[in-house]
Amino acid sequence: MEKKKLVIIATYADDNSEKATLPFVIGTAALASEIDVTIALQSNAVHLATKGYARHLSTVGFPPFKELLDNFLALGGRLYVCGPCVNNRQIVAADLVEGAKIVNAAALSAELVDSDAQLSY
Repeated sequence: MEKKKLVIIATYADDNSEKATLPFVIGTAALASEIDVTIALQSNAVHLATKGYARHLSTVGFPPFKELLDNFLALGGRLYVCGPCVNNRQIVAADLVEGAKIVNAAALSAELVDSDAQLSY
């Protein structure tokens, strides 16, 4: 049986740490449940994929963001980063954590069409 696929679109960073954290809580739990997960970072959320950014982000009641991000990637989660969004913020591939992939709208659209469920924050 083929694994179920979940795509989570995140648009928040430190402008709403709870909404920035929740995709990684859900995504990590889904990966642990044998669900294939892609988190797509758009808008301000692209900052979440930059090196060092995760160290300062935390939300009461949840593990530290860095721990969530590291666990998500270690469990095989895919982290897509919006190309135009990083360009608008002058972020380049070398600024991103290992495992983050800059993608265009066509790649994300294909991922969404192929998924069983989508969430957005």
